[in-house]
Amino acid sequence: MLTDRGWAALGASLALFVLWIALGEPELLSIGLLLAVATTVAFMFVRRSNPTVAVTRRLSPNLVHEGEQTVVEASLTNVGPQRVWNLVAEDEVAGLGSARFAAARLAPDETVTATYQILCKPRGIYDVGPLRLSVTDPLRLADRSQLLGESDRLIVYPSVEQLSGLPVLRGLDPSMYASQPEFSHHGGEDFYTLREYQTGDDLRRVHWPSTAKLDELMIRQLETPWQSRALVFFDGRRHSYDGMEAFEKAVSGAASVIRHLLTSGFDADLWTGGAPISSDEPDSYARSMEALAGVQPAEGLDLRAAALRLQRGGRGGALVLVTGTPDGELLAVDHLLTRNFSSTVLMSVAPQTSVTLSSFRRAGTLTMAIRPEGSWATAWLDATSSQWRTASAG
Repeated sequence: MLTDRGWAALGASLALFVLWIALGEPELLSIGLLLAVATTVAFMFVRRSNPTVAVTRRLSPNLVHEGEQTVVEASLTNVGPQRVWNLVAEDEVAGLGSARFAAARLAPDETVTATYQILCKPRGIYDVGPLRLSVTDPLRLADRSQLLGESDRLIVYPSVEQLSGLPVLRGLDPSMYASQPEFSHHGGEDFYTLREYQTGDDLRRVHWPSTAKLDELMIRQLETPWQSRALVFFDGRRHSYDGMEAFEKAVSGAASVIRHLLTSGFDADLWTGGAPISSDEPDSYARSMEALAGVQPAEGLDLRAAALRLQRGGRGGALVLVTGTPDGELLAVDHLLTRNFSSTVLMSVAPQTSVTLSSFRRAGTLTMAIRPEGSWATAWLDATSSQWRTASAG
């Protein structure tokens, strides 16, 4: 098809024909014919061009956090028998922009590679490509384009802050506290701890050296201790937030605490609506971050019903509630789940302190409230340090 330049040349040609008829100047006719012929030749040139080009693309990395950059390498290989001229390729990243590059010629089996960078902001899940390949004439009067290759997925995780400190978890013995979780081992012969044999235990789990030493059957405990578990409950209700800035800060808080807990030895589950993402599943960290990358404010989200479902499958440990302005419905969630969890943390993003916040504190919830421009790292460290000092003094 004709490009804008081609249509302009064709329009100028017609205008010159009209002027030639009106004025009778032969120069006008000559220039008009020249433009018409050039446009026709360009159109026929691209019509006959049928390049056979293979496209490959590599993103490095394809999993990034908001504000980071990724490098894209797009390669074109002429797999046809003929030389291809005047190629223009455009690779588009939906929502983030596009990159254009050209190749004057491409011989059979020849490969050209273009590299460009993407500033990954905001968070989200983006499609890169497919690549649009255009063949044009030397004067850029006509072109012919086609989509080539598959699209790749670019996942931009939420921005995260480096958190320090852990909430105090009350253990089975009310006089004992744990400020650091015990690390669990999945598979193999490693085990978390030893316990006395109970009727029905698998005798293959007997730890014979300890049994001989203590004169009591001791079983290797392979399950993750409940003190090393956590559930991050993300409140996605639109009306809980005073604008998108507060919502994005809450998403960042949820991502930060997921990463912090997992790197600290916790098995951290995540709920953002629907079924929870269990840390027992393969690639749970990537799945949690992907869920937070795509989460958006929702209408009609029933937190109480979700809490009842989570209550039936509760695994204990720490409960982390992430919200904007806490309200009575979230407080009901806290009351429903408090029997299953030994410790509760509330992370709130609001321009001003909520009245409901004091109700959470009276219920024994560790609370941290920041403004949308505030820092989770500072609030988390202050809250956990204060709780640890209180627990130690008690």
